[in-house]
Amino acid sequence: MIQKILLVDDEFEITDINMRYLVNAGYEVIVAHDGIDALNMFKRDRFSLVITDVMMPKMSGYDLIDEIQILAPDQPFLFITAKTADQDKIFSLSLGADDFISKPFSPRELVLRVNNILRRINHGKSSNKIKLGNLELDEQSHEAYANGSKLEMTVKEFELLRILINSPKHVFSKTELYQQVWNREYFEASSANTVNVHIHELRQKLAESGDQRTPVIETVWGLGYKMGVKSLS
Repeated sequence: MIQKILLVDDEFEITDINMRYLVNAGYEVIVAHDGIDALNMFKRDRFSLVITDVMMPKMSGYDLIDEIQILAPDQPFLFITAKTADQDKIFSLSLGADDFISKPFSPRELVLRVNNILRRINHGKSSNKIKLGNLELDEQSHEAYANGSKLEMTVKEFELLRILINSPKHVFSKTELYQQVWNREYFEASSANTVNVHIHELRQKLAESGDQRTPVIETVWGLGYKMGVKSLS
């Protein structure tokens, strides 16, 4: 199960380097360059960890975390800071930071700190289940159930379903889905066909095992796909 990280920093070049190191370490990384964009991304998705610079335009890292903690009080986060005074470190930890790292730093050090945070968080967890209606995904075992029946699916099908069920109100374009699941550059014809085929297979499997309470994958014409939750009562 790939863990998703929200990386927030207004320094484009440094952010790109850190992102590449984190991706090479096996993480999925979503980048924002200011706090407002990051907050909007957080509202649309779920993240294993938020990494944010402190000093940014529009919204500081401290203010961003304040807003995030209103939405998700247990959200893990790490501060990147150019401040080295003890009081700044103490303030970061007082906000509940899982760690902080001071600039300048090696991207390898950042990866090690991220590994340590997520290892601590995941230690002792027996499962990480997502539920929508009578559809249930276990992110640790990579198993999915509809109406109590196990769905036999490929790794890519599971990842597609996980993305859709995590944000049931969000409409995902084919480009978004392809880049998140296959982690490759999107090519209009071939990539779109790949997504279409996998969506078709998922729909068939949900229909075969589900009932009227099982979420369905809806097509939003001209935009993409989202989970339909109309009949979940």
